[in-house]
Amino acid sequence: MKKHTKDFLADLINSISPSGYEGPAAKVWKAQAETFADKVWTDTHGNSHAVINPGGSPRVMFAGHYDEIGFQVSYIDDQGFIWIQALGGWDPQIAQGQRVQILTKKGVVIGVMGKLAIHLQKPDARKVVTEVTDLWVDIGAKDKKDAEKMVELGDPMVVTYGFQELANGMAAGRAFDDRAGAVVVLEAARQLSTLSPKAEIHAVATVQEEIGIRGATTAAYGINPDIGIAVDVTFATDHPNMAETVKRENKLELGKGPVITRGPNINAKLFDLLVSTAKKEKIPYQLNAQPRGTGTDANALQLNRSGVASALVSIPLRYMHSPCEMLCLNDIEACAKLLAKTVERITPRTNFVPF
Repeated sequence: MKKHTKDFLADLINSISPSGYEGPAAKVWKAQAETFADKVWTDTHGNSHAVINPGGSPRVMFAGHYDEIGFQVSYIDDQGFIWIQALGGWDPQIAQGQRVQILTKKGVVIGVMGKLAIHLQKPDARKVVTEVTDLWVDIGAKDKKDAEKMVELGDPMVVTYGFQELANGMAAGRAFDDRAGAVVVLEAARQLSTLSPKAEIHAVATVQEEIGIRGATTAAYGINPDIGIAVDVTFATDHPNMAETVKRENKLELGKGPVITRGPNINAKLFDLLVSTAKKEKIPYQLNAQPRGTGTDANALQLNRSGVASALVSIPLRYMHSPCEMLCLNDIEACAKLLAKTVERITPRTNFVPF
C-alpha cells in the first residue's frame, strides 16, 4: 500500500468517532479530500462530501461510512463510576475488560471497563455473559463531583485500540468497519481526478450507518445520484469455526481482492460492469450472494427517491465489531482501483435499466 494511503487509513482508525460523533474522522477525511477534489464540504447530518468533475453526467455517488461502534455516558453515580449504553452492535463478551477513550469537550479522558472479579462471582454468574448495561467505566474519580469535572452525560467513548500493521500485508485495529470503506471511496475519487471520467463523482463518508444506515439516506437524497456504489466490509470466512458460514457467505479470503455482491439490492448491469472491469484490469475479486437487503449503505442508495442503480463492493474482514478487526491492505487498494476504473467506463449513454 502507498504510504500516503496507509497514513490516511491509520489516522482515520485512530480517530474517536462513534455514531453521531464523527467530527474527528471528518476532519481527517476532509483534509485528504481538499488536496485534490473540486469541492469539499460537510452537510448538516455530518456526511462529508468530495466532488470530482462537477457538471459531468451521469451522477455517481460512492458511500463508505466513517462512524464506528462505541459507547455513551448515560449516568454518573455518587461514587464517580460511569454507566454506559452501547452505540451500535456490541458483543458484550468483547466489551468487558477494555480500556476506553472518552471524547469530551475538554479533550480525551482515559478509563477502564469495570466488572465484578471472577473470584467474587457466584458459580452460575460465571457462566453468563455480562450485558453492557451492567458494566461501568472507572476513570479514577474520587466521587460524582470529581467525575463531572472530567466527563458529561452523553460523552462518547471507544475502546483503546489503534492501527497496527501485521505480517504479510495484514493490519489490525478497531473501526476498519467501515473506515476502510471511507478510505476506498476517497482514494477512488483521487484516482478519477487524474483520469478523464464523463461522470460527476460524489465520494461521501457517511454517518450513523451502525445505528440504522442514516447518513447515506440523507446524503443520497441531497445528491440524487443516477448510480450509487457502497463500500463496506464483509465477513472473511478463511479462519477457524467458519465451516457452516462458508455455505452461506461463500469462501471469502483476505488478500484475494474485493468482494462484489450479487442479489436484489444490486443493479444487474452495474454488477456486470464491475465484474467485467475487474477482469479487464486484472483486479482480483471475489463474489458473494445476498438474497435480500445487504444491511449496508447500498440499501439507502437503491431506495433513494425513484430508485438508483446500486452496487456493493466489500473488503473481507476478520473479527468484525471487535477491537482487533483484521484485513489485508492490498484489498483496500484493489477496491479503490476497481471503483475508479469502473466509473471511468460509464458515459451518459450507459444503460442501467436491469431488463
